[in-house]
Amino acid sequence: MPIIALLTDFGTQDIYVGIMKGVILGICPNAQIVDLTHEIPPQDIEAGALALWGAFRFFPQGTVFCAVVDPTVGTNRKAVAVQTSSQFFVGPDNGLLWWAINDSEVLKVVELKNSAYFLPIVSKTFHGRDIFAPVSAHIAKGVSIDKFGPELSVEELRKLPPLRASFGTQTIIAQVVHIDRFGNAITNLRRSDFESWLKNIGQNRWVATIRSLSFNSLNQSYGEVPEGEPLLIFNSYDLLEIAINLGNAAKMFGIGKGDQLEIRTVKE
Repeated sequence: MPIIALLTDFGTQDIYVGIMKGVILGICPNAQIVDLTHEIPPQDIEAGALALWGAFRFFPQGTVFCAVVDPTVGTNRKAVAVQTSSQFFVGPDNGLLWWAINDSEVLKVVELKNSAYFLPIVSKTFHGRDIFAPVSAHIAKGVSIDKFGPELSVEELRKLPPLRASFGTQTIIAQVVHIDRFGNAITNLRRSDFESWLKNIGQNRWVATIRSLSFNSLNQSYGEVPEGEPLLIFNSYDLLEIAINLGNAAKMFGIGKGDQLEIRTVKE
């Protein structure tokens, strides 16, 4: 069965997600629909991009990701479909797809222009229903993305800043890119980049600071520190986060999206 994975900021209180599923099943009745999440904060493109980036690699070959966080719906922003070496991504061209496809081998990008694959009437406020859901369903049925519109280059797509920290000889500047529902402050520092930096500088002593917090070591699990104590840990995304064991780090220490965490070497 073809898999279509949905990610939106629509929530589940209203009928929007259910309607999208109805449209998909009307076109591709054997689709297996997976809800990644519909609780992306409203209009938060970066949070949606992070969730999609964190999820896509765990899905089978041929999965179609239909992602809709679309604050400029109805304007002249493009609607796109992207085919990678293993999967497909459908959504608005506003950066939402960027981190996922930037970590993939992109084969083709098209702008969604062929209305034969849309619903008969396209509203200015619900492209998730009228464009993205039907196009995703047609892809799941085996329609080539060439059918949907003209080809674009990857360079033409809207981009987000790289999901990577900034590195100096003796310092790293990481940025908080997301606060999850547990209050963990997730940064853009990848484990592999941090480990490479430590290897290049030839030492393991460092100190990390953010707000009133200071750390000089990593933990491997939340339970390694007493309840209520802060810690620094690489999470399941392999991104560095500031957390509290059984607590909310963002609230307790006033950490917000965009805050910087600085890591600097300490002389032996």
